[in-house]
Amino acid sequence: MALLDEYNRPLSSLRVSVTDRCNLRCGYCMPEEHYAWLPRRDLLSFEEVARLVEAFCALGVRKLRLTGGEPLLRRELENLISLFAAQGVLEDLALTTNGLLLEESAPRLFDAGLGRVTVSLDSLRRERFARLSKRDELDAVLRGIEVAREVGFCGTKIDTVVLRGVNDDELVDLLEYGKRVESEVRFIEYMDVGGATQWSADAVVSRNQMLALIERHYGAVEALAKTDTAPADRYRLPDGTLFGIIASTTAPFCGACDRSRLTADGTWYSCLYASSGLDLRAPLREGATGAELAATLSESWRRRKDRGAEERLALDDRGALLAADFLARDPRLEMHTRGG
Repeated sequence: MALLDEYNRPLSSLRVSVTDRCNLRCGYCMPEEHYAWLPRRDLLSFEEVARLVEAFCALGVRKLRLTGGEPLLRRELENLISLFAAQGVLEDLALTTNGLLLEESAPRLFDAGLGRVTVSLDSLRRERFARLSKRDELDAVLRGIEVAREVGFCGTKIDTVVLRGVNDDELVDLLEYGKRVESEVRFIEYMDVGGATQWSADAVVSRNQMLALIERHYGAVEALAKTDTAPADRYRLPDGTLFGIIASTTAPFCGACDRSRLTADGTWYSCLYASSGLDLRAPLREGATGAELAATLSESWRRRKDRGAEERLALDDRGALLAADFLARDPRLEMHTRGG
């Protein structure tokens, strides 16, 4: 029987951050050059992460995504992937990356048992990519996507955060690129999460506005029926090409959200907007058994009432979630710490 929260949402999808570090500085996530990082001594070992994931799986988690920061900055990540694959219960084992290190990492990740990759790519224009990320690394990302395809990854997705007046003129270019590299593009509304200190409603391009831009070029698109709890609504172009839109800013999907997040230092968040989480590192290092960890998780999930994105939408005067000085005092509130 599925473990349900107070709104009958199952615990079935877990995002595991393996590091809070990142090698880009994208303005919608990490606009500052320097940050307060989690102490290295607090980061979970791969064996500790695997133990916690085993407890989550015992409660019904079947989808796991590795995130960061940038997860490929964690050395020998393929060893952790092998531990997950060896458990034999995960139906979907994926990783989200900015792609800078994917060219060299893809063969090892594939051999270790990683099922899918999602690559963040906000522009195909070199100068624009450099302005967005503060790094001139577009070529490395594009090479990484090509190598991932060459080594055998299928079902690759490309995630693009769409910003008004910044890259909203590239939707068609990105869709055409996705066709060439056999990857499904997902456009994401700009979210006011921790780290987005420059967020403004004026910069948000809504799902309806994205669809209008796309249909202006391709003609009418077909909305596909929802068959899972994934965050993206999916559509089909007249030529059969599939793409997705994640509209969590203007059309939250809190009512069906089955996702939670584990930080690299072992703090569990049941909502991306949550101001506090559950410390799992302490009981783990104090010798808690798998059954005891599962009991702690179960009790917490049953009490879950989070509907953070809906609460943000209901605000009359909606601005950035948190100021930079507030985030500096608690790095766990950062988007790059708890994973996307």
